Amino acid sequence: MKQHSKAFRWLIAFTAGIIVALGLFAAPLKSSAAEKTYQIGTDVTFPPFEYANDNNKYVGIDIDLMKAIAKDQHFKVDIKPIGFNGAIQAVQSGQIDGMIAGMSITPERKGSFDFSTPYYNSGVVMAVAQNSKVKSLSDLRGKNVAVKTGTTGAQYAQSIQKKYGFTISTFDDSSNVYENVLTGNSVACFDDEPVLKYAITQGTKLQVVTKPAEGTPMGFGVKKGHNAELLKKFNTGLANLKKNGQYQKILDKYLNVKKSAEDTHSFWGILKQNKTFLWEGFLQTLWLTIISIVFATIFGVIFGLFGVLPIKFFRGLSSTVIYLFRGMPLLVLALFIYTGIPTLTGTKIPAFVAGVITLMLDEGAYIAAFVKGGIESVDKGQMEAARSLGLPFGKSMRKIILPQGVKLMVPSFINQFIITLKDTSILSVIGILELTQTGKIIIARNLEGFKVWAMVAIIYLVIITLLTWLSNWVKRRAKI
Repeated sequence: MKQHSKAFRWLIAFTAGIIVALGLFAAPLKSSAAEKTYQIGTDVTFPPFEYANDNNKYVGIDIDLMKAIAKDQHFKVDIKPIGFNGAIQAVQSGQIDGMIAGMSITPERKGSFDFSTPYYNSGVVMAVAQNSKVKSLSDLRGKNVAVKTGTTGAQYAQSIQKKYGFTISTFDDSSNVYENVLTGNSVACFDDEPVLKYAITQGTKLQVVTKPAEGTPMGFGVKKGHNAELLKKFNTGLANLKKNGQYQKILDKYLNVKKSAEDTHSFWGILKQNKTFLWEGFLQTLWLTIISIVFATIFGVIFGLFGVLPIKFFRGLSSTVIYLFRGMPLLVLALFIYTGIPTLTGTKIPAFVAGVITLMLDEGAYIAAFVKGGIESVDKGQMEAARSLGLPFGKSMRKIILPQGVKLMVPSFINQFIITLKDTSILSVIGILELTQTGKIIIARNLEGFKVWAMVAIIYLVIITLLTWLSNWVKRRAKI
């Protein structure tokens, strides 16, 4: 019973620590809400509606429009670069108050969103490579086309797919859509006319070969039945901007945008221009990794020790936790924590906190497994000998077994740090501005996917190489 109560105290202390930490992270959100600051989700990889400019500041029709309306209606906005699909889920779960991301107003979306007055009407066009023989929809039979997930272009392609007999490949980013056409994997792509024209202006070697079709209005969206006040403010502000001419100025600014003279497409030019942004993304990745591995280590050690306690309940609990979180895909776990739990509880979870919890559970399960394995690898006769000499279980574990088990665990801890560092890239799906998300935002502006991903890969490889050397050094010092 004494061991049973000790284990419970460990579990309670750990849970209390997590609650306190989450409270510290979430505290700023409460003060923001009191100041009437609305959290607005967006894509930031959909120029000219939303993207990062040469100074890596979020701009575009949607961004400028949202900020101008906020100023007109005397409220503040906190723009969240979550991505299109992430923003939809975040609105539906109550994590954010609304989204503006070039979202078309469709009957299906009206089932879960309340929309503003339309602020833009966009038509879908088809683009092909400059040297392509495909000139019309009838040339697509038996071929493959590329589209971006959730866009009007994707919906239009699906609506005519059977008629023209083509297959569809779907991507999360416009740059990947265009690259798929340029590499010849697809013969054409469908997208909103201003988006494709922006890409061509910026140097993408595509050409538009059809007239705009399927004009669909775009709107600002909030969760159905919620944030009626915000929706009213948006509509009122939009009407005011149209009256005073500011709305048209915003459209003209981005629909007629020219290629920036400062935006070079050479490898070193892109690196020089974005080095500060990439550095900030790397620091966020490193900070997220360190915080997560600390909590994951505490979590893993506790549940690893549970797995070797002479109490059936805790051994079963340890095995269940390890099985559950090692078996769940990290992407699914991240989305469940960030959007699923708030849907069930009605409580917002900041993206960074959701990311830390995700990595804590996933990486902690692996740590628990090798902590449990490290202890069990010590000869069982040593525990029996210690107990026969009159030492209690806890003291035998602390003085005899753990020192030997830790020797085997240390290199595994370093390896797990490396794995955690790489796994942070998954968290771009919930809008955390780590290194991978930073790369996506840069690519959205210059559409140089290969060069930017090469930079991101080099940064990861350098730090992982250093950590691998550290791991090997520890192994040699420990003579493992």
